[in-house]
Amino acid sequence: EVQLVESGGGTVQAGGSLRLTCTARKFSFDDIEIGWYRRQAPGHECELVASVKDDGRVWYEESVKGRFTISQVKAENAVYLQMNNLGPEDTAVYYCGVTGAPDLDASVCLPDQGTQVTVSS
Repeated sequence: EVQLVESGGGTVQAGGSLRLTCTARKFSFDDIEIGWYRRQAPGHECELVASVKDDGRVWYEESVKGRFTISQVKAENAVYLQMNNLGPEDTAVYYCGVTGAPDLDASVCLPDQGTQVTVSS
């Protein structure tokens, strides 16, 4: 069974930093685009905040530009999300997944998966 596993979440004060890790089991990141998503509260949208293509091109949602950095290390079969200058608005459960899935709630932002990030003011 293919699995993407997120880790690295935690609780930090505003202005702090965290580094999230996405690792794959029985899955290769070659030739695909991987994204980091987040859901800020139950019932809220599962939104894409950053993605990285196989050739290294990256994309960021406007609110995280200049603060978040996504990177891929193929040798480790891992994708990272470095998050700096965090604010309370970044509080969410963060998930990683292949971009382009038609139903994010059914394929990426799944219950009991993801890693919780909590930023206190």
